[in-house]
Amino acid sequence: MLEDVVDYCLGMKGASKEYPFGPDPMVIKVAGKMFALISDKPNSISLKCDPVIAENLREQYEAVIPGYHLNKKHWNTVRLDGSMQREEVNSMILHSYKLVFASLPKKTQANWM
Repeated sequence: MLEDVVDYCLGMKGASKEYPFGPDPMVIKVAGKMFALISDKPNSISLKCDPVIAENLREQYEAVIPGYHLNKKHWNTVRLDGSMQREEVNSMILHSYKLVFASLPKKTQANWM
């Protein structure tokens, strides 16, 4: 599932991967802004999230916890242990991407459209 998650993230328009902290975690960015942090120890992905939605997801899924080493109000960490449907994880990735993309300057957004 981890490879599928990485492929889905990198399939987003303008997405790129970096390793600013060493070999783990992988950071996925759009226009220099992080929207996903992927770790293989343990398999997890941290994603930006609307605070209200973040709380709801934590209540709904045991695999979703407050962002590990991130702003817990705006980030969730999802354990990729197979307990969540891939479509739900992909939906969370898309939500994170859209939040970060919307925060970019309009001129930058226009370059990626």
